[in-house]
Amino acid sequence: MAAFSPAGRLLERHIVSAAGETVVAVRRALVSVSDKTGLVEFGRALQAAGVEILSTGGTASALRAAGIPVTEVAEHTGFPEILDGRVKTLHPAIHGGLLGRRDSEEHVRTMAAHGIGPIDLLVVSLYPFEAAVWGGEAPAVCVENIDIGGPAMIRSAAKNHDAVTVVVDPADYDGIAAEISAKGGVTAEARRWLAAKAFARTAAYDSMVAGWLAERAGAGLGTFPWYSIGGPRRSPLRYGENPHQQAALFATGMAEPGVAHARQLQGKALSFNNLNDADAAFRLVAEFADPAVAIIKHANPAGVATALVTADAFRLALRCDPVSAFGGIVALNRRLDAETARAIAALFVEVVVAPEISAAAQAVFEEAGRSGLRLLETGGMPDAAAAAPDVRTIAGGLLVQNRDGGQIDEADLQVVTARAPSAAEMRDLLFAFKVCKHVKSNAIVYAKNGATVGVGAGQMSRVDSARVAAEKAVEAARAAGLGASLAAGSVVASDAFFPFPDGLLAAVEAGATAVIQPGGSVRDKEVIRTADERGLAMVFTGMRHFRH
Repeated sequence: MAAFSPAGRLLERHIVSAAGETVVAVRRALVSVSDKTGLVEFGRALQAAGVEILSTGGTASALRAAGIPVTEVAEHTGFPEILDGRVKTLHPAIHGGLLGRRDSEEHVRTMAAHGIGPIDLLVVSLYPFEAAVWGGEAPAVCVENIDIGGPAMIRSAAKNHDAVTVVVDPADYDGIAAEISAKGGVTAEARRWLAAKAFARTAAYDSMVAGWLAERAGAGLGTFPWYSIGGPRRSPLRYGENPHQQAALFATGMAEPGVAHARQLQGKALSFNNLNDADAAFRLVAEFADPAVAIIKHANPAGVATALVTADAFRLALRCDPVSAFGGIVALNRRLDAETARAIAALFVEVVVAPEISAAAQAVFEEAGRSGLRLLETGGMPDAAAAAPDVRTIAGGLLVQNRDGGQIDEADLQVVTARAPSAAEMRDLLFAFKVCKHVKSNAIVYAKNGATVGVGAGQMSRVDSARVAAEKAVEAARAAGLGASLAAGSVVASDAFFPFPDGLLAAVEAGATAVIQPGGSVRDKEVIRTADERGLAMVFTGMRHFRH
């Protein structure tokens, strides 16, 4: 076991650089990493600085193979690794060396009495629990990848950052090695920053473990008195919704195909708004079994359509609101082929997201001079019915709910009017209600033949949304040279009940022949009577889809 030296006193371990900075010398390091990126180079830098290296298992083997001398932790503690390596660093000689205060005479005497040598630098990367979950490994494999000793050491070192440097990210190796080489140790500023990063790492790691276990246990949001969320930063963003706001993309513990884990095949860097809109578009098309395309602008659908092939679905979606579609986001629930790519390339859009993107489709965008267009390939579709957490911030807190995974089919509908919908109307009603779920409230959607023909979003009154959507349908018809209004002979969906007949009458004036809405208003009878008087078919879903 390593002997304690009085030189371990904090003040005696401080050295002053030529610039007058106070740094803490690094004489002993403990290195134990799952991610071996940059390990050998960093080990050589520590060796060149005369740092004694303690290590474990595969890390020790990798360093030795590179000719870097190491001392096994078991040799340092005098206690062997046991329980298949589950217990190796959980020992007073390790945690005492990390937690002992070098400026406390009592701590110094205690460390000396027990032969505990100080550890000045801790380098740890945790077991790859996230990768195991995201990779779909068996539960037993995921459990074995829950790190215990790593987080314990990281927290010990970070708590004692006055004397100890803690590194949890290979991206920091070069900077720390440079400081040690140039200054003989690590500055207080660097140690504080690394300590904050270390606690953030263990917090995110534990959040992922907690979320995974809760999901497996079927625990709802009301089950636990605490809620935690966290994950690794996937990428910094230039700014948030506006240039004065800082932003970044973080991944959570969810192993769900989507924008957060998508592979960008080409194009400029993604912005906060790009990602938000792309997620909205992709989750919308996930609602449909048939080939579907959605065009999103400012998180609302400018047009949505289903068809036998995606190229036709795109053209129908674009027809709904070609003005708003300019500069929008396009999502598909099928492989993006060259024909659909050619149709999209004729329009300026910011992002295209699909589960798969063919090489021929990518070549179309390059040939069309659309190299700045961001192409995102997700590798799969999210589950539209999943009740994953939806988190929003308020001042001083978080609002957490399950994502709206509510699904409605024909068997759930109640016909409340004298006339029942025709088969064609029923298909469009179900289509329109799925789209309506993804439109900001108050939401009104006109649809015909599996495509939106008018969308009214985010108005303060439902009748205004109905009128806005109707006006959009008129404008779209004029642009396409198709008559007075695309809404003629359409159906209409409302995300919540009609509180008065006025919204229904606006839909009738627009040309709607059938209505789908949740029902539940104190004036339902009056609204139903109005529908009957106008010859409308109307069905109630019993499910509301507010989206704020």
